[in-house]
Parts: sequence; C-alpha cells; structure tokens
Amino acid sequence: MKTSCALLIVICLWAPSCALEKEKPDAKPATKPRVEEPKLVGRIASIPADKRFVLIQSYGKWNIGSGSILTTRGPNERAANLLTTGEVLGEFAAADVQSGTLEIGDAVYLRPTPKPTSLPTPVAPKENDRTEPPKDTPKNI
Repeated sequence: MKTSCALLIVICLWAPSCALEKEKPDAKPATKPRVEEPKLVGRIASIPADKRFVLIQSYGKWNIGSGSILTTRGPNERAANLLTTGEVLGEFAAADVQSGTLEIGDAVYLRPTPKPTSLPTPVAPKENDRTEPPKDTPKNI
C-alpha cells in the first residue's frame, strides 16, 4: 500500500513538470502579405434610367484602369459591384453595374488586388504525351 501511494505521489509531482517545458518552433512563422484596406475613390453621381452603368464623381485624380472592380456602400447595408469601363471625362468616370443596388450619393471604394510574386512556368507537352483516337472508331462519310 505504501509503495502504491509513493508511486502515485511521484507521478503527481512529475506530470506537471512535463507541462512546463516549452516547445521550440522549428521555423519562423510565415509572414502574411499586407492586405490593403479599401480606398474611397468617389461617389455615384448619376444613374441612367436603364441602370446598366453609372457615372462616378472621383475624389481626386482618376488612376483606375479599365476592368477594375469597385464596390459601393450606401445606407441600410446597400451595396453593389461595379466594373470600370475606362471612359473618363474630367472628374467623372463610367462603370458598368455588375450586381447589387445603388443610389446617387453612395460611396465608391477600390480594393487593390495583390499582384502575384511570380508566375508559374508553363510546361510544354511531350511528344509521347499525345493521345491518339482509338483505331476502331467509325469514320463519318
């Protein structure tokens, strides 16, 4: 009985000491790419009757290229996605409505997309990788 109590006491004292040892990290933690916040670039200035495109009044020089994706925000969680057309006249730029609902005065934001660090190398097909059609297929006459 005394030996089992002594053994139990040794185990109770030894187990917490194992938890005190800290594991050393093998490698440095990977750094996350910096994500840029959406930038306020303008407001909805005009919406034609067909609601297929809008005019955006820019809040500065318009440096946004054709095909960029913009988002809008309005009261009551109203939002829309826009695609820039590249048409600019003074402080106004045109964008096609992709989805959502919007009204005149809604804020327009640009979220920059991260550029890839490197492009994958294309692999050319090998000569023996070409597949040939089965020889017993009927030919159209």
